[in-house]
Amino acid sequence: MAGGAMTDTDGAHKNYPGKMTIFVFLACLVASSGGLIFGYDIGISGGVTSMDSFLIKFFPSVYAKEKEMVETNQYCKFDSELLTLFTSSLYLAALIASLFASVITRKFGRRITMLGGGVIFLVGAILNGAAADVAMLIIGRILLGIGVGFSNQAVPLYLSEMAPARMRGMLNISFQLMITVGILAANLINYFTDKIAGGWGWRVSLGLAAVPAVIMAGGSLFLPDTPNSLLSRGKENEARAMLRRIRGTDDVGPEYDDLVAASEASKAIENPWRTLLERRYRPQLVMSVLIPTLQQLTGINVVMFYAPVLFKTIGFGGTASLMSAVITGLVNMFATFVSIATVDRLGRRKLLLQGGVQMIFAQFILGTLIAVKFGTVGVANISRGYAIVVVLCICVFVSAFAWSWGPLGWLVPSEIFPLEIRSAAQSVVVVFNMAFTFIIAQIFLMMLCHLKFGLFYFFGAMELIMTGFVFFFLPETKGIPIEEMDRIWGKHWYWRRFVGAGAGGKVEITSTV
Repeated sequence: MAGGAMTDTDGAHKNYPGKMTIFVFLACLVASSGGLIFGYDIGISGGVTSMDSFLIKFFPSVYAKEKEMVETNQYCKFDSELLTLFTSSLYLAALIASLFASVITRKFGRRITMLGGGVIFLVGAILNGAAADVAMLIIGRILLGIGVGFSNQAVPLYLSEMAPARMRGMLNISFQLMITVGILAANLINYFTDKIAGGWGWRVSLGLAAVPAVIMAGGSLFLPDTPNSLLSRGKENEARAMLRRIRGTDDVGPEYDDLVAASEASKAIENPWRTLLERRYRPQLVMSVLIPTLQQLTGINVVMFYAPVLFKTIGFGGTASLMSAVITGLVNMFATFVSIATVDRLGRRKLLLQGGVQMIFAQFILGTLIAVKFGTVGVANISRGYAIVVVLCICVFVSAFAWSWGPLGWLVPSEIFPLEIRSAAQSVVVVFNMAFTFIIAQIFLMMLCHLKFGLFYFFGAMELIMTGFVFFFLPETKGIPIEEMDRIWGKHWYWRRFVGAGAGGKVEITSTV
């Protein structure tokens, strides 16, 4: 079976020599800053759209609707196609950009892709901070989206390729951790800039997106490229030297040989997109489509994009809604540390299953709480105590996502692809992630208006489906060297019919033309 799998004849996974080095830790820390730009944008967009001064300038009709009497159906107060286009245009741009980023990542390396993403995001941040009209605002958002598409294409691959197998989960999740840090920072900034006299605080919120962009672009200038990327571009000596450096040992022969074999298989592939569609790569193709799709169907965007808007909808005041978004941001960040601490010990499946069950209960309880107060007419005044219960329920949901589908939705796809299809497959991951992020962001306010509290039941049903998918179709990937990952499909009860290798059989790398 072609692709980066190579095992000993007794079926045991190889344990390559090496250790976690300071060099690898720092490189992964800098690379993971790509998550800051994604997270900051997720947090900032929902916050500024709840600021009166921002709505008055760019979306006056939404502002007028919001200020109607409290008896107005609160499910539908913010239903505006133009407002959701402002939020979701970024993700459509990221979707398209990721396809181009795949070619750049393959031909020029992961580092150059991250650098380009940071620079483009910086330009978008400047345009948004200085926006004079909606057109300028959306052009800036599109540039931000291109930056996000580039970083989401390159960063997870970079982290998985640099990390030693036994710590790959922890290091890769640093990307998701940075996303949560970005969200929290955005929520805090929104909380304080909303208080700025004169109504220009939204400019500060949007303009400060330049800070994570500078961190990412500046850091990328000093990052080394991965041995896998160097080999795929014919730089054998540099690749071996880099492998020695990141593993902290000269005894890298076995791992280097496997990387070379994977690289040769990769070079034999003229069109990785067509190769990805071959039957033997069916498991990877399915995972690259369903994992990012299901990640977005958890309903996390309902909370993280529109948290301030959502809290306003269920009866919080403007400042209180921003403060509640800060609380969920804190929960999101700290819960991610749970995943970092446990993913390489408990494994991916246990976290995904536990998190899925917790999210199911949280969504159905949240939907019921809102149904009891607002019913189908969407008119109610809720007490402070009731509002606190709603926030707690949302925090339970956010914490479950933060240690399961949040980080693992990026980790698992980035570690299961053999080198010959890795860049193309990661683009598929980003495309479907951004496509469903775009769809959910674009239609959420409309869905809230029409489905009302049933929207939370809808997402709960989706989480039931995704938890079943993990249970039956996702094998465990912890501790397996990235170039040996193909072997897990040959042992799986369902996927082995596609890859054609039985459990315990010898699987070798072969070139395919």
